[in-house]
Formats: sequence, C-alpha cells, structure tokens
Amino acid sequence: MTEQITFTELLTSARKSDKGAAWSIPDHWMQGRTTYGGLSAALCYAAVENEITDLPPLRSAMVTFVGPAAGEVQSDVKVLRRGKSALFVEADLHSEKGLATRAQFVFGAARKSDFDFMECAAPDVPGPDASEDCFKGGRGPAFTANFDLRLAKGAMPMAGSEISEHYFWARHRDSEADGIAAILAAADMPPPAVMPMFKTFGPISSITWQLNFLTSTPVTRADWWLLQSKAENAVEGYSSQDMTIWNLDRTPIATCRQCVAIFV
Repeated sequence: MTEQITFTELLTSARKSDKGAAWSIPDHWMQGRTTYGGLSAALCYAAVENEITDLPPLRSAMVTFVGPAAGEVQSDVKVLRRGKSALFVEADLHSEKGLATRAQFVFGAARKSDFDFMECAAPDVPGPDASEDCFKGGRGPAFTANFDLRLAKGAMPMAGSEISEHYFWARHRDSEADGIAAILAAADMPPPAVMPMFKTFGPISSITWQLNFLTSTPVTRADWWLLQSKAENAVEGYSSQDMTIWNLDRTPIATCRQCVAIFV
C-alpha cells in the first residue's frame, strides 16, 4: 500500500536529477492517469525555489498541462530573462512519456506607483464552517483526500444545473503546507465550473491555467482559501472560465483564467 505522505513531505522529498529536481508521485496524488494539476503546478514552482534564491514576489504564472505525469517526474528550470525589477523563469515537468507540464513564472519587485486600488469585491457567501463538506465518505478522485473542500455557493458536478458558477472553500489537510506552492496546489481544487451543468459523468482535462497575484504577501488564516470559478462558455468541446481567490478575511489574492477540454 502506498504511504500517504503529505504535501510538505512530498515537496521535501525532492532528489537531485540531471537537470533539476525529481519526485515520485504517490497514487493518492493522482487524478485519473495523471498527477493532480494543482500539484504539477506546485512542483514546477518548488523546482524554481530550489534553483533560484532571493526570488522577488510572484506576480504571474502561466501553466500549460501538456501531457500526463505519473510515477517519476523531473524538473528543468531555465531563467528566460532577468531585468531591473522583473525575473522571468520557465519550469518544465517531465514524466516517462515526455513533457507533462510547462510553467512560466514572472517575479517582480515592488515599485512606486501613483495608483493603488482593488476592484475584486468579496462575495456574500457562507464561511467554511457553514458550507457543505464535499468529500464525505471518500467521494472524489484520489487526490481529493489531501484537502478539505466545502461548497459555499453553487452546485456539485453532475447536478444538471443551469448555473455555471460556484464558490468553494479549500485548504490542505496538511497543516504545515505553506507558501506559494501550497496556494497553487489548493487553488486548482474546485471542479471546472461547467461540470455542475453535466447530467452524467463525463471526462474533462485542464489545458491552461493563468494566475495573476494581486499582493506580494498572499496569506490567510486557518489555511482557508475561497475559490470562485465561472464558466463563460462551452463550445466545440472547450470551456473558458474566470476564477478569483480570496483569503478567509475576503481579501482578494489572485485572479485566474483557465481553458478546459470537455469530452461530452
């Protein structure tokens, strides 16, 4: 039986490889035949942290899920450009079948500016203690056992809903999970916003995921993050969705975009 190692233990289990770091992905971090996408993104970020010291705050990330990642995965980190205030870094994650995930990160030091405003109003939804626990009784893909996920507003997948928007509270069960890598891993937890419209199960696959961080110090209390997803369309087998992340105090942390392939 595979040992149920935590997120923190998995990150710190990194071994040196020819080009970067290497990890063995346990079964309980899998989503079907591939590694859970949030973990793949987190490993790409962890690989950058392992290779580059004194990183400025993360401002933006673009993650492309190229192919399946399973078993042994290895990272390859490359600095694309280092400017006066911005650092552009690419991190690839390779599996036995080739390139699995490619992430590009933009780090940027703070600059003086005439502008300082925020227009990401916090939603009026219940807190995590008043929201529905989504995975009682072991429901959901294997990786979901590593998280608490609670539905604050909207519907679960295969509900036949007419609404393509939902809000979830998510946190790691691993109380030591911390930092940007932990946020990336938790932020991909909600199912695509189009899935509540499904009437029966159908496969989906994330293709791209972009995150723009709105603060240089993304933190929360009690480890909870509020995650909103809204599908803007579903056409010709693809869906585009808009996403926002708030902390427990309803302070906006990041805005996101995702392209999802749907096979129904």
